[in-house]
Amino acid sequence: MDLHDTAARLGVPVEEVERVEQLAGDRQSVPLPAKTEAPALLDRLAVRPDDAAEIMAGWPDPASPLWTPELRWLLDRSIALVHADLGGHGWLVPGPELPRDRGPAWRHLYVYVYLALVDVARGYHRDHDVPDDVSWLSLADLGRNLAIDRRMRGEGWSVMQAWLTLHARGSVYELGRLQHHRGDTAISLHVPDAGPLTPEAVTASLDESRLFFARHFPDEPYTAFSCGSWLLDPQLREYLPEGSNIVRFQQMFELAPYEEKDGPDADVEVLRFVFRTLSTPLDQLPRRTVLQRAIVDHLRAGRHWHWRHGRFPI
Repeated sequence: MDLHDTAARLGVPVEEVERVEQLAGDRQSVPLPAKTEAPALLDRLAVRPDDAAEIMAGWPDPASPLWTPELRWLLDRSIALVHADLGGHGWLVPGPELPRDRGPAWRHLYVYVYLALVDVARGYHRDHDVPDDVSWLSLADLGRNLAIDRRMRGEGWSVMQAWLTLHARGSVYELGRLQHHRGDTAISLHVPDAGPLTPEAVTASLDESRLFFARHFPDEPYTAFSCGSWLLDPQLREYLPEGSNIVRFQQMFELAPYEEKDGPDADVEVLRFVFRTLSTPLDQLPRRTVLQRAIVDHLRAGRHWHWRHGRFPI
């Protein structure tokens, strides 16, 4: 496969195709589940019917005219790339962002990568005696993220496709209200779109996490919980009441000094999380909650949100 020709046919920079080739190396790909088994699997992964219908319509059957040689190459090598880092916990982009308006095969290529690796992830979970309910709940973040992306009209997926490689590699576990991400010495906390962030729910999730990692990853000596998020920006306290769930969540952490380029653009991420849109003008965003009004007023005043990092001992 000529990589320059492949990149041109995919409509992406050749450097991104070369990266996939390099990281995949000589690792073998793994097959997707049988198409007949896919509807039940998608349901198990909390994929909504409208997303499931598109995924099935673009399924990479051997004779499908939707799947050009360059798409099949990228699917195979992206699966191999993620599989090669099984057990890894770093951020991993599975492949270049594709022009998604070219049909379901292009739009959902990285969903097929994920589906191919569900059995691999499940095997990793079994090797660590992770309970089935935790295993499936964690992997079902696929459906949640597809629903978010649909709500965002495709604006969310480029970030989400990399985020989901963590699940496929056995690095993220959903334990109660929070998702817990394996690391070097700290368990990183992530806050999914799953209801109020009450102190009681957070405490219960942390308690479950302490037991979970001690039992299932005893060779990984975690000493702290950590978090990187706009949710930890102290500027929120200018707008939110002292007893709000977000402020009480912040109060758990000791913040590291702020560094402007340490993390993603918080203005973008706050719009992604709070409003599920990156393109709606500020004066057209809803103002139904205190948080929504705070986000909009802050940005309209010409100020910026900050991505902050914090931690506290386990």
